[in-house]
Amino acid sequence: LRGYMGGYYIWTIGCQMNVADSERLGGQLEGLGYQPVSAPEAADIVVLNSCVVRQHAEDRVVNKLASLRALKKARPDTIIGLMGCMVGAKPQEFQRRFPHVDVFMRPQQFDAILTLVEERAPLSSCQEPGPAVPPVSGPTAFVPIIHGCDHFCTFCIVPYRRGRERSRPVDELEAEVSALVNRGIREVTLLGQKVDSYGHDLAEQPDLADLLHRLNDIPGLERIRFLTSFPMGITDKIISAVADLEKVCEHFNIPFQSGDDDVLRAMRRGYTVDDYRRVVDRIRSGIPEVSLSTDVIVGFPGETDEQFEGTCRLLQDTEFDVVHVAAYSDRPGTIASRTQPDDVAGETKKARLKRVEEIQEAIADKLNADLVGREVEVLVESRKKGKWEGRTRANKLVFFDEGVSDLRGELAWVHIDSASPWSLQGSLIAVV
Repeated sequence: LRGYMGGYYIWTIGCQMNVADSERLGGQLEGLGYQPVSAPEAADIVVLNSCVVRQHAEDRVVNKLASLRALKKARPDTIIGLMGCMVGAKPQEFQRRFPHVDVFMRPQQFDAILTLVEERAPLSSCQEPGPAVPPVSGPTAFVPIIHGCDHFCTFCIVPYRRGRERSRPVDELEAEVSALVNRGIREVTLLGQKVDSYGHDLAEQPDLADLLHRLNDIPGLERIRFLTSFPMGITDKIISAVADLEKVCEHFNIPFQSGDDDVLRAMRRGYTVDDYRRVVDRIRSGIPEVSLSTDVIVGFPGETDEQFEGTCRLLQDTEFDVVHVAAYSDRPGTIASRTQPDDVAGETKKARLKRVEEIQEAIADKLNADLVGREVEVLVESRKKGKWEGRTRANKLVFFDEGVSDLRGELAWVHIDSASPWSLQGSLIAVV
């Protein structure tokens, strides 16, 4: 049995936190001697990591689960698991609907499947479970630093599925990032639903800035990013850390969701449009070269045409580098679902979403055009369609063509030759 190498397949949908959870489960399965495979039919262990933020995502998970019935019938010994935000505190409904699934796991709760693997899979008796450090497949990695959320926005299901905020100790995070660097990682992205809430629940109450200072000293680490920020959690101390620390990238992701105070109040966001504008002004005053991305919801219950225009004005005034926009969809179990009728017509939502995309395309086109002729530092991540691909410190996607040896994981200086709203095209100058 010691020569046997089992296979695992993890299918992931949803946010970066889900990606990080899947990577960590993969790391533990590899510590038990299993290797990733490219299809569920080739796997001894199949796990679906689910998302319920949008109905479309939930539907995809349900369809994927249904498709695994035939696999389980043909290969009864295959271990099938469902994890992530679809699995609430009471998974009995899913057990009834999907009896072919062996184990149901809430986010970050891997013990159930690891125990089952050890009980039922032969090679686990020859191995010890590995650390929850993800396998390395490129030069970048996600590192969750705080799980859960205490804010309870009316549209969001996350606090009910991921639980209350729980920060990981600074020493534990430093050790994990150091281990990742030793395995070839050059950039980490620190993750949290509200990443700037980090540390408030720990005994010594470190904050995000303290963690950034500690990780900045790790030899071999080149870049540190973090997301997602909550507007009212961004302190002057955090802004100063981003401005002062060499390895921390000059980028903030700060969702504003709506440009109208009444809609923000209905969303239970806890700030006004003016509050948000002041946060952006503080960041840009402290970090002139900063890039900003944001999230927007259109068609929230009761949103009028006038209120939507407030969102458009905020987009035009702020000039974000990237905007992630979604049309509101009712999520059972949220406050909005219980108390606010989904009364904005579907066609109106589509029109508003298209308007936001058009506004942002013009803004991004202008911002990226300003970079033509400049030289930027790019961390090379992969090669696609004959071109190297990577990102600047400001999180701009850059492609360049150079037929030299493997550049994955290298820092390269690139001259920007042309730009579109979505990416930059350039020529290699030098590798650092």
